[in-house]
Amino acid sequence: MRLTKKDGALLLFVGVWNVVIWSNFAKNLVKTAKDPEQSRPKPYYIAHAVLVVVDVILGGLLGKLGVKALLGRR
Repeated sequence: MRLTKKDGALLLFVGVWNVVIWSNFAKNLVKTAKDPEQSRPKPYYIAHAVLVVVDVILGGLLGKLGVKALLGRR
């Protein structure tokens, strides 16, 4: 399957969007964890940390695929 430049631009946008949004969520998650008024169970932080890591990796992979499509590489 060949990706067009339009597909590449969309993949790059979605990849960057994922990294930006989930990085912001991670920052807020750390801020919440340090706040003594917030009482959340430990599994909450573990589950969300796993989500952040997986989605940032997926965003990076989508961005890389988008750049390859924009540059015309396979």
